[in-house]
Amino acid sequence: MDNKLGQLKKQYMDVPIPAELDFIVKNALKQSVQSKQNKQSFKKSLSFKWIVGTGVAAVIFVTGINSSPVIANAFAGIPVVGSIVKVLTFREYKIDDQTYNAHLKVPAIANLENKELEQLLNQKYLQENKQLYQEFITEMESLKQDGGGHLGVDSGYEVKTDNESVLSIGRYVVNTVGSSSTTMSYDTIDKKNQILLTLPSLFKDDQYINIINHFVKEQMVAQMKEDPDKVYWVAGAGEESPITPFETIAADQQFYINNEGKLVISFDKYEVAPGYMGIIEFVIPTEAIKDLLVSDAYIH
Repeated sequence: MDNKLGQLKKQYMDVPIPAELDFIVKNALKQSVQSKQNKQSFKKSLSFKWIVGTGVAAVIFVTGINSSPVIANAFAGIPVVGSIVKVLTFREYKIDDQTYNAHLKVPAIANLENKELEQLLNQKYLQENKQLYQEFITEMESLKQDGGGHLGVDSGYEVKTDNESVLSIGRYVVNTVGSSSTTMSYDTIDKKNQILLTLPSLFKDDQYINIINHFVKEQMVAQMKEDPDKVYWVAGAGEESPITPFETIAADQQFYINNEGKLVISFDKYEVAPGYMGIIEFVIPTEAIKDLLVSDAYIH
């Protein structure tokens, strides 16, 4: 059993990772060109493989839809119902070793017509968790050599939006070392044109940055006035803070488009507020940005 576990771990760590994704599509929303590919009929049933291995003080559970590292063929067993895009758990890794705990859940997208985009996104998700796994093992071994400690990491995903036009997937990572930190990353896919949307690609130019900054700052101040339990690091709130106040979003700030067709800007834990505030989201009024949008196909 230990040998099987070792072989699987080696297979996982040897998965080739492509170069960084680059799907900046500034003019994508101006076009309605859709690349059609031949649809395939899948007849095999789902195959789930469970492997359990035990170490000296750790138990590692590895589950996956397919044990092959070639993600492009990993979903050959998924029956297709029409052209429904699915988000599935490709693999799941757990480590329980006294004060060292890890739970890594790797998402994967199936049934996109754009197979290149599907494969690249799935490999990116695998890469993210592969790196988390490597970093956790390295730090755990280091802590053990230094006399022990506490360490935890938890990664997973949630489908934020899934409608006829848009699929938005959020991936979270929670690191625990004394206190915890949480980060969120999002991918928003245009289902009709089969492309990955970026924040800059939604707008005609970079004026959106200042418009969103203005709204976010206004909302931070207003929310703090309405609710004394809310705290943001922002100028004009009437309180001095040792933390540098929020000034601007990044041009590629984390975002998603919700089911109501609204742009949602996201900030990580500790990015613009104390840790107890968690992940911060602001729904941007479409009225404030509509003149800057390339199209109203998604945001309305």
